[in-house]
Amino acid sequence: MTVSRSISGTIAYTSTQPERMGATRGRESFRIDIHADGGRTIAAHGEIDDAPTVVRDVNLRVGPDRRPLECFVRIFVGGTFRGSAWFNFATDKATCEAFTSVEGRISQSMALAKPLPAFGNHAMINDGFLLSLYDLDKGPGTQVIPQLLLSSPDHRGATGPMLFAVDLALQFVGKEQIEVSAGVFDALHFRMVDIPGLPQDHPPYDLWCTADGDYVLLKARVTGYMQTAYELVSCERSEAET
Repeated sequence: MTVSRSISGTIAYTSTQPERMGATRGRESFRIDIHADGGRTIAAHGEIDDAPTVVRDVNLRVGPDRRPLECFVRIFVGGTFRGSAWFNFATDKATCEAFTSVEGRISQSMALAKPLPAFGNHAMINDGFLLSLYDLDKGPGTQVIPQLLLSSPDHRGATGPMLFAVDLALQFVGKEQIEVSAGVFDALHFRMVDIPGLPQDHPPYDLWCTADGDYVLLKARVTGYMQTAYELVSCERSEAET
């Protein structure tokens, strides 16, 4: 497939703990390729410096309808290989072929009542893309998106990777103009208010993404016990030559 345009950049991970305010705690580089048929490939390399360290590589392919088709995830935790997996999403079934240092060789299959709306792989750029699940035509409010799948139920994505089912409650706060290190952007402000199915409740999570239809993550903050922040520090866009 021909790449019609691409978006690439970096996201800084920082701490908001009072004793570490603004301290670097990780980073993520990403690239989004938008293909001629409208499908997308979203790739990211992320690093969390806080112990136990996490290094994650993900590559997600979605169709023109933005539904996930396949994904690859590999993670290292504490400097040691933790696991890798390939996920495939058909209209009625999700499958996973994985090998992890804890569970060994794994094959999973989950029946789907309807095509999967989204897949969470714990890359921050993918969290921004998940915001496209909200129907903006309905205006500000809260919408529940049922039957999502994750590569890990851990808040840092440091287990598995393997299939894990959740729902997602998204609140649209409104439109804003914000400034981040990468520039000034028209933004959409969302809040993940509940993620039913996780073994531990996720702390309050606010996210801002571009309002141009690409849902590029601009910034995010997680309060509660995590006390972390994320910010787009560089972003480049390229168009295919005609």
